Amino acid sequence: MAHDAPAAALGPLQQVAGDFAADKQAFTVPWGKAMMWIFLLSDTFIFSCFLTSYMNVRISTMSAWPNPSEVFALSIGGQPIPLILIAIMTFILISSSGTMAMAVNFGYRRNRGRTAALMLITAGFGATFVGMQAFEWTKLIVEEGVRPWSNPMGAAQFGSSFFMITGFHGLHVSAGVIYLTVVAMKVWRGDYERRGNYEIVEIAGLYWHFVDLVWVFIFAFFYLW
Repeated sequence: MAHDAPAAALGPLQQVAGDFAADKQAFTVPWGKAMMWIFLLSDTFIFSCFLTSYMNVRISTMSAWPNPSEVFALSIGGQPIPLILIAIMTFILISSSGTMAMAVNFGYRRNRGRTAALMLITAGFGATFVGMQAFEWTKLIVEEGVRPWSNPMGAAQFGSSFFMITGFHGLHVSAGVIYLTVVAMKVWRGDYERRGNYEIVEIAGLYWHFVDLVWVFIFAFFYLW
């Protein structure tokens, strides 16, 4: 009879339905990681809308768009160096991806000390990035007179686009710094050692790598174009 058929003889849909009915985990991806992927997907849509809107404004505006190499130049020794601050910020953020990847690696080796230390170093890189971004904002606002609603160097949309996109990304980096610091302290205390897994370290790494990747696109779209 049909109800006596072994599980191997059932169709794929019937097997999945049976797993759910038996209150078993049908998918091997942890819920924490799955929720982080869903959050990052939604964030991808938001950043995509921001960058698409920026491209539309940049192409459609009739006013002269400021030259990023001149706007974001930094004088060192009396000589303006184009994009030097942005290049350093990008290097710092990319380097933080490397330290985060190492933290995840040591996390799965159950090395509490190195995992926590590397996560704190990553958070330090992030805090440095935010500090340099604050310096960049201060320079534009105080010295150049750029505002979200006006721009003495050309198209008024430049200020609103710049502060909206970089500010939203900076908010993500700031949240990531707090997130990594809290997880690092919990790792150091041995909270995840007692739970028997370090999946939260990998989940935090997913968030941080996403933030770094988004900055690469912002750098390419806003500073190089």
